[in-house]
Amino acid sequence: MSEQPETRPTGQEGEFKELLRYTLAGYLGGIVLGGALDAFGFQRSALGQWLVRTLAGEGESLLEGLYALRRRLAGAAGSMAEAYGWGKAAGMVFPWLVDGASRLAGLDVYGWEGFHIPYFYALSDQIGASVAGLVFLARREAGLGRALGAYFRHPVMVSGLVIVLAVPCGLLFARLLGFSPTTQLATALETVAANLCWLPPLVGWLAERRS
Repeated sequence: MSEQPETRPTGQEGEFKELLRYTLAGYLGGIVLGGALDAFGFQRSALGQWLVRTLAGEGESLLEGLYALRRRLAGAAGSMAEAYGWGKAAGMVFPWLVDGASRLAGLDVYGWEGFHIPYFYALSDQIGASVAGLVFLARREAGLGRALGAYFRHPVMVSGLVIVLAVPCGLLFARLLGFSPTTQLATALETVAANLCWLPPLVGWLAERRS
């Protein structure tokens, strides 16, 4: 009797699980840095808030960009997870510009009108990932119509779109109820709460396990 060949994971299996770890590392880095800055009396430092929000909201984007670069240097075939990682890394700079412009315009970044700042720190990379995913599908499907159909059938893309639309409503509601990130730890926690970028990789990982 001939032995059956051993089946090993191939393709994208496990990729989104790896991306999920990066989000947790960013959360931890932002919270630890926020607590340290508060302890040293930098509760309302604009530079401190930039660093805290970058780690808590975008720390995973740096690691995911490195992940995508590592796959490309290794000669791996293009995949949705790789495109997702490139998109998140590309979306990092925009919230820095939004933050700076809002402060220069004199907006109360601690009041309700500043709710958009943590939103872009938390999810501009997710927006970039969604766009990169659509571009990947358009190239693979050879047509925008077919790509949109594949987009709305892909669990990672759909879950990403849902959080991009839902999170700003939650942030605005919390600010209207009186929440204000007047400490660096509060800044970190607000950004962590808004940064649901772990959800699409988790959905992708669960989909991989089912398949």
